[in-house]
Amino acid sequence: MKKIVMKFGGTSIASGKNIRHVARLIADHVSQGYRIVTVVSALEGITDKLIEVAKQARNGNSNYIHEFKQKLLKEHLVVAKEAIQKERLQQEIEQILKTLVDELEKVLIGIVYVGELTSKSKDYVLSFGERLSAPIVMGALRDLELNAKYYTGGEIGIVTDSNFGEAKPLMNVTKHQVKEKIEPLLEKNIIPIVTGYIAATQDGETTTLGRGGSDYTTTIIGSALTATEVWIWTDVDGLMTSDPKIVPTAKMLPELSFKEATEMTIFGAKAMHPRALEPAMEESIPVRIRNVFDPENSGTLIVEKQKTRIGEAVKAITLVKEVALVNVSGAGMVGSPGTAAKVFDVIGRDNINVLMISQSVSEANISFVIQRSLLEKAVSTLEIALLGRGLIREVTAEDDVCVVAVVGAGMKGTPGVASRLFTAVARKGINIRMIAQGSSELNISCVVKETDGEKAVQAIHEEFKLQN
Repeated sequence: MKKIVMKFGGTSIASGKNIRHVARLIADHVSQGYRIVTVVSALEGITDKLIEVAKQARNGNSNYIHEFKQKLLKEHLVVAKEAIQKERLQQEIEQILKTLVDELEKVLIGIVYVGELTSKSKDYVLSFGERLSAPIVMGALRDLELNAKYYTGGEIGIVTDSNFGEAKPLMNVTKHQVKEKIEPLLEKNIIPIVTGYIAATQDGETTTLGRGGSDYTTTIIGSALTATEVWIWTDVDGLMTSDPKIVPTAKMLPELSFKEATEMTIFGAKAMHPRALEPAMEESIPVRIRNVFDPENSGTLIVEKQKTRIGEAVKAITLVKEVALVNVSGAGMVGSPGTAAKVFDVIGRDNINVLMISQSVSEANISFVIQRSLLEKAVSTLEIALLGRGLIREVTAEDDVCVVAVVGAGMKGTPGVASRLFTAVARKGINIRMIAQGSSELNISCVVKETDGEKAVQAIHEEFKLQN
């Protein structure tokens, strides 16, 4: 019996019509003999609205809360009525939604009285997005005569630490509990509808898994059940050779390795968060990215084994915007052990993540790329901590740059890939500001001026004939 864990994101369930489409899609696969576990995100845009209402509650704006409650309930009731046809089911789901929204209001009023929004209370507020969407999906499935029940991530056994806002699953206990709770449901032909993104501590306190949390929930469940495959249903056909908005001739990639997919998602491919691939990688469970609006398309399959064809060195090119380049230089750095450690320790203590690093063999300078919004903070932190100590002489920065990342397992051991890449870019009159390549040879990244970014991607895509 094939076990498939399916995740549906916010755009997949953005309306009642979409949810009904999702329910029929699940029903089709059940009729084909699949045992399905469904993971759902909040309705499109709801999480952002919950973040805003939490801030308003902290600021003591109780009027905003009352208006928000009415709008939130109405939005979900409209979706539910469109998704579910049977009146009895509509009324049942309506009551669940009203109870949940009343509970949310009490939480928000509590924040108003305390005048403080902790990470713990914020996680609890944000959990309502998925807690409101899951019953509607359940109702739509029951409307099609399928046996479905909804659960929070915590209720089906996903246990995390207490790092609210970016909680880390305790995988050993989680795998055991998820298997123990979901397997009997599948044996009884019950379709579990699980809230993505949210889980619980061992004490039962609600936590969220951070960015890409719904995908993460999905692969955790897939890993625990040793699923046949994990399917991420989204609004794109799969991972592409490049962004079609930049390269109109970009094509879908039918298959990638986990390592290649991780490189792509880290460097801007939006179909999945890289952390979400880890549980599937550990258990070698294939992950498939599919288009919910084009279910005939088999999408992109992500598997353990790297497959390369002769002449296929590069598979994809991505562009990362909103970044900045920082350069730390000084003769005092030459031959001085621990210089890089000092630089990145200073940056790390200020919670600034480094995306890309390059250092010349002369040791006279270190260049690295960070998010542009953190540039001012990074430069001032480095100047205060390190200038005037004889180690570094200057900290300079450029905020008008972007990163072009070239990915492909076939680059390993293929001579001339870097040469072709740089020649293609040079032909367009584009100057490369910085280069980085790891020893895995899965990725070559280079920094160019932001105005040259799209031209560079187009030139490389054409050079390696990825459109054919």
